[in-house]
Amino acid sequence: MNKGSKTTLLGLELQELTEFVEEAAEPSYRGRQIYQAMYSDQVAETDEISTLPKEFRDQLNRRRVKVGLPEITKKFIASDGTVRYLMRLADGESVETVWMPEGDEGETGDGSEADVQVAFHKWNRATICVSSQVGCAVNCQFCLTALLEVKRNLSAGEIVGQVIAVLRDQQVSPPNDRVNLVFMGMGEPFLNFDNFVKAVRLLVNGVQIPESRMTVSTAGIVPRIHDLGREPVRPKLAISLNAPNDEIRTRLMPINKKWNIDHLLAAARDFPLRNREKLTFEYVLLSGVNDRVQHARELTERLRGMQAKVNLIALNPGPGIAFQTPDEQAVNVFQKTLVDSRLPAFIRRPRGREIYAACGQLKRTVELTTH
Repeated sequence: MNKGSKTTLLGLELQELTEFVEEAAEPSYRGRQIYQAMYSDQVAETDEISTLPKEFRDQLNRRRVKVGLPEITKKFIASDGTVRYLMRLADGESVETVWMPEGDEGETGDGSEADVQVAFHKWNRATICVSSQVGCAVNCQFCLTALLEVKRNLSAGEIVGQVIAVLRDQQVSPPNDRVNLVFMGMGEPFLNFDNFVKAVRLLVNGVQIPESRMTVSTAGIVPRIHDLGREPVRPKLAISLNAPNDEIRTRLMPINKKWNIDHLLAAARDFPLRNREKLTFEYVLLSGVNDRVQHARELTERLRGMQAKVNLIALNPGPGIAFQTPDEQAVNVFQKTLVDSRLPAFIRRPRGREIYAACGQLKRTVELTTH
């Protein structure tokens, strides 16, 4: 390390931490102590690592070595208990992360922080939606995040740090508390593949969230679908499809010009599934665009014979989006058409829509950081 520089430990794997402490003339087992403290015990500062000698902690302070958790600058709590976090990174950029407690739909309370805690501890299950980039480069036409464009990739530590910051704030500790992760926040994870995969390893081995409780969503970066299938530790795969044919999909998702539906579904069919695992196809329903019965029938033919399910998402509206949300009947008819063709289909209930925390709504970062 250069004199006066800051070193961030979060994002380092056990071997990297072992090398770090050995370079500091400390025993190699200090690396595991730091690893345990950061990822399992969720410490925010090196001073909190009580297993380290005070002399070593003082040395870390002198060298300006930090854990490197992102700072929670704002929280927005929805009536259903969903919390949208605005997190500031070390360089001043910011991302959003969403906490979704799983509780009884009929007992949402008034959206207070107390209600959020009660909902989680009553049902002992929650989902964290994690960002992988500052902004997004994919430019899906129905997504507010696309309006930000992309500024940079997140490091593995910044990805893991979002999860730990939320766990600390919610006073939740895996594996005792059941937490699911979805890499469906800001950004396209497969355009930040190496950092995303490293973060997954740290979340599984360090934070102790099983890979079976993780799902990653891609807009269709075909080479990386093949790469993910070769990873020994990986989440489940969800593909954001949103159209039954190339004409509609190219209009909605320009990335379809590079990897069209045939290429995308060929990669999906080749993806190695584990026992009882299914691929998920996400389908955002846009009124009059892709939500007709004929679209549903075409979709079932596309996916016929695959070990797959479809998550249907009625468009979550927002300023600058030139599409409309379909009515409930259209959504139900679309689902019934799929189910009648023996394609499992589920309607995803919007979470946190009124605080811009729902799928496709993570865009408010710019406005919030400039006021």
